[in-house]
Amino acid sequence: MFPDYIPTEAKKLTEATSIELVKQIRLEAIATSFSAEPIRTAYVKQGEGNTPILLLHGFDSSLLEYRRIMPLIGQMREVYAADLLGFGFSDRASNLPYGAAGIKNHLYYFWKQIIQKPVILVGASMGGATAIDFTLTYPELVKKLVLLDSAGLTKQPVIGKFMFPPLDYWATEFLRNSKVRQNISKAAYYDKSLASADAQICSALHLQCPNWNKALISFTKSGGYGSFIKKIKDITQPTLILWGKQDQILGTKDAAKFAKFIPNNKLVWIDQCGHVPHLEKPERVATEILNYC
Repeated sequence: MFPDYIPTEAKKLTEATSIELVKQIRLEAIATSFSAEPIRTAYVKQGEGNTPILLLHGFDSSLLEYRRIMPLIGQMREVYAADLLGFGFSDRASNLPYGAAGIKNHLYYFWKQIIQKPVILVGASMGGATAIDFTLTYPELVKKLVLLDSAGLTKQPVIGKFMFPPLDYWATEFLRNSKVRQNISKAAYYDKSLASADAQICSALHLQCPNWNKALISFTKSGGYGSFIKKIKDITQPTLILWGKQDQILGTKDAAKFAKFIPNNKLVWIDQCGHVPHLEKPERVATEILNYC
């Protein structure tokens, strides 16, 4: 039913959008300049069109984050969802650079091998920071930018300084705990009923992939993403900022900051919505993105 590289827990999925997206996940060996071996990278492609949309997921997540809006966008446009280096269902070799620079370089080679034309780049939460970083480095590859409750305006966390054995292992095991993940999921939604059993499986399925904890520790030790506050004024692409009005993860102050410092932008508030508007209000978010495109 599912590809053999998908953990067997996927058999417990119940939502049609979840089941269908998992069925479509494919692994492509991406050759990069920083790894002697190609990196098998998970992605999904739907639809057809001239300017593709590329969807980037958040921290400790996967492309399954986009299970509810991808079919809506795919009806109208060519759209890709890709797992970032060290996350999702992509391979996690022990010698890869699981920091912001490595993620950006890997994303470039994914674009170069799979897409090969300028994109509309969509990033949610940490994926928004990735999208900003990529846009600033490769502006010629990005036609428009969409930020969904985006990270990228806070300093690098200090927790990385304390990620040494056995604390690093304990930290990832804490994050693996189903009750902890369920509480995080509930905090991300305004409508808590959406933190369903199916949503729980989707958010944790990649934890069963080899070296999940090692890659997460490596990313955290790298410092992750810092603040782009001084750089976002250099973004020349039209930028759509979509923000859940009841975001309890990042709050709402950063939405106004993005709108203040990105030169050509449009800020849209999504009411009765938390940190994950693409999961909580998929029809509204898909419509906003398609109209902006």
